[in-house]
Amino acid sequence: MDLKKTNAPVNTVTYNKTAIEERTGNVYEAITIMAKRANQINSEIKKELTEKLEEFATYNDSLEEIFENKEQIEVSKYYEKLPKPHALAVQEWLDDKIYYRDTTKD
Repeated sequence: MDLKKTNAPVNTVTYNKTAIEERTGNVYEAITIMAKRANQINSEIKKELTEKLEEFATYNDSLEEIFENKEQIEVSKYYEKLPKPHALAVQEWLDDKIYYRDTTKD
């Protein structure tokens, strides 16, 4: 997932309800699908952030010694400025990038 190339909004946006429910015919089903995708995106971002921060980790036994690492701060700031997972999921839904299927129907 390339977070730099996404066009998801960072701020709150009002969406057209008919555009959201267009593919499923049910707004609640569409929201459920987007929520599941947002959880997937969130876990991917969290895993990626944890891996990047592990590179800068220093293991000290003393709590008095706290080192500020500028690279670690920059990585954290980058992830704070990204669009939220729910905004990314909604944008993927509107761009038809989410595949879903109803297992109750054949």
